[in-house]
Amino acid sequence: MTRVTPLHSRTSELCEGSRWEEWEGFLAAASYSLDFTCEYDAVRWGCGLFDVSPLYKYDVRGRDAKALMQRVVVRDLSRSKPGRVFYSVWCDDKGMVMDDGAIFHLADNHFRMSTTIPNLYWLQDNAIGLDVEVEDVSEMFAGIALQGPTSRELLKQLTKRADLDALRFFHCTDAEVAGAPALIARTGYTGDLGYEIFVEPRHAEKLWDSAMELHDAYKMRPAGLLALNETRIEAGLLQIDADFISASHTLFDVQKTSPFELGLDWMVKLDGDFFVGRDALRREKASGLSRWTTVGIELDVTVLEKYYREYGMPLHLPERGWVGPVPIYADEAQEHHVGRGTSGTWSRLLKKYIVIARVEPRYGKLGTHFFIEEMVEAKAYAIPATVVKMPFFDPPRKKTVGS
Repeated sequence: MTRVTPLHSRTSELCEGSRWEEWEGFLAAASYSLDFTCEYDAVRWGCGLFDVSPLYKYDVRGRDAKALMQRVVVRDLSRSKPGRVFYSVWCDDKGMVMDDGAIFHLADNHFRMSTTIPNLYWLQDNAIGLDVEVEDVSEMFAGIALQGPTSRELLKQLTKRADLDALRFFHCTDAEVAGAPALIARTGYTGDLGYEIFVEPRHAEKLWDSAMELHDAYKMRPAGLLALNETRIEAGLLQIDADFISASHTLFDVQKTSPFELGLDWMVKLDGDFFVGRDALRREKASGLSRWTTVGIELDVTVLEKYYREYGMPLHLPERGWVGPVPIYADEAQEHHVGRGTSGTWSRLLKKYIVIARVEPRYGKLGTHFFIEEMVEAKAYAIPATVVKMPFFDPPRKKTVGS
């Protein structure tokens, strides 16, 4: 049975077209406005207000809390201190990615893992033999995300006991927000300046209402999953069941991917403490036999326009972000398959057709050219594409400290 979040009394009133999607068993607004692009614009030029309550949250406490976190994620947490937040993936024994999420170092011997899919039993299995307690606190906290260039100034109006000007990227702090105890993290899924705020469910409506009262002054709008998908693609952020499939959700090796194949080499610490999948990843790294690499590509829309013109039609670009798979070929004849597009969109901000793609490693260098399939009037065409730097959008304000 589909459930509702602690904010449903507010989000349901605002959802003009009753456009809902399911997010891990919860109703989540696809968009609040009839045209979601105004929500996207709010994130990029003002502030977007998101209900992120459906995220799973697991508290890990005890003398061996850090040891458990180090055992299950590929990041090196040995130097972590309270107040830090880490983005990481975690793998099975074969080094294949199961999920990704945020690791919050809340206090000495206290971590919280935020995940997309359920991971409680896996955490508990890996905790055997350690002095640690794992607790599912998903229902104990509602989540609200404020994302966009005005998010800091808006949140400052609601916050006490925290210096948001000093809060660094991927750090967190306890605070009082809208009169309630809260955890504020300078994190998000839009690739912009932003914050995620977690409060007890009984305080969620007041927090939402307090933010909405400031919407005019900070160009803020409630935003749904369609705007979130557009922004995360521009930010080059991966999405489970779109850019990768969880290794725990498929029996087939061909559908599984390693961190190296997802372009996450930078986070894998093979020379640090043991973690699940480390030995398999060491072998993959040493052999150089990764099947794929994940890159950003840009399509040549002038060629796509030419094919539409053959039908007497104007160029049609995606009205919203899409998720794949879409075939990629080395040749225009579409005979040599070398990968797939996994997510794509026409970026309203960049004025470019961008795609997150998984291709054979030899095609992963910047500037490499190949072809991606596009359908025009039920016919497949090969559209030239070029590997470009990802993230596509990476504003300095995302990481800078202070106003």
